[in-house]
Amino acid sequence: MELVLIIKLILVVAVFAIALGIAAYSTYGERKIAAFFQDRLGPNRAGPFGLLQPLADGVKMIMKEEIIPAHADKTLFILGPALAMLTACMTGVVIPWGSTIEIGGAYYPLQITDINIGILYAFAVVSIGVYGVMIGGWASNNKYALLGALRASSQMISYELAMGLSIVALVMTTGELSIGEIVRQQHGWHWNVIYQPLGFLIFIVCAFAECNRTPFDLPECETELVGGYHTEYSSMKLGFYLFAEYINMFISSAIISALYFGGYNFPFMDSLGLSHNMVTTIGVFVFFAKVIFFIFFFMWIRWTLPRFRYDQLMNLGWKKMIPLAIINVLITGCVVLLLNKN
Repeated sequence: MELVLIIKLILVVAVFAIALGIAAYSTYGERKIAAFFQDRLGPNRAGPFGLLQPLADGVKMIMKEEIIPAHADKTLFILGPALAMLTACMTGVVIPWGSTIEIGGAYYPLQITDINIGILYAFAVVSIGVYGVMIGGWASNNKYALLGALRASSQMISYELAMGLSIVALVMTTGELSIGEIVRQQHGWHWNVIYQPLGFLIFIVCAFAECNRTPFDLPECETELVGGYHTEYSSMKLGFYLFAEYINMFISSAIISALYFGGYNFPFMDSLGLSHNMVTTIGVFVFFAKVIFFIFFFMWIRWTLPRFRYDQLMNLGWKKMIPLAIINVLITGCVVLLLNKN
């Protein structure tokens, strides 16, 4: 029992540290990718190839003067970014980062907790993240921040419906709500993206909207709302909002990889002739390679597509995504019924 607790504690610390590290270096990666697309160099001063730029940015955020507006609700003003950061970090506990490791003849999963309603937990935590945005925008006592918070909340709620329906179709296909079990079912090449291509397309579009990423970054639209819901924030409170966005992007990429692209599974993993722990280690690297690819995809889209107008964004969510998701659920139901009869 003590060994189990030690392994779980190590996993908690490791997942938290990796999430923060990937979020920090996602800022560096985004600026480098933007520079590549725009024929520039990007960060190249802080350390070799600019690799210390995230550390320099972090020190800058910490050292900046912290300002709380005179007419802001101080308690909620502080609670907003804290809640956004907390919910961003909580989702990773149900993601299986690898298979199992063998220690002394016993097998321990590389997953902090494998609850049988893992998908519902992830959606519940993501939904709570909306409150961090709403509280921050309202507590700022700034009309631009409030408009940004209203946009963010309505956008997230709208696209969560289509995302939830895409997951309903996935649950009908797999018969499971546990993310760990869904990943185990995708052994080898049996990835869910093959069986649910439309569901995957709907899910990834909604993930862009949930993470407030271009072309769905209307809550932070500089041309209309100055900076959106974090207009009045400075120092590390602003840093928490920005960090939470990148952690959400990392967690979204991990969930996409786990639900649709096999997670830590890879082809021919049983025919390598290696030890169990070595195959598990390779699986962990494969999983993070998939995650990094989707993070790159998020960034690629940002520097390729223009921002939607707000009416276009809501029309896409309500008139395109939700009907498509309902059709996908109906088709999946018919296929599952036919297969069960046969």
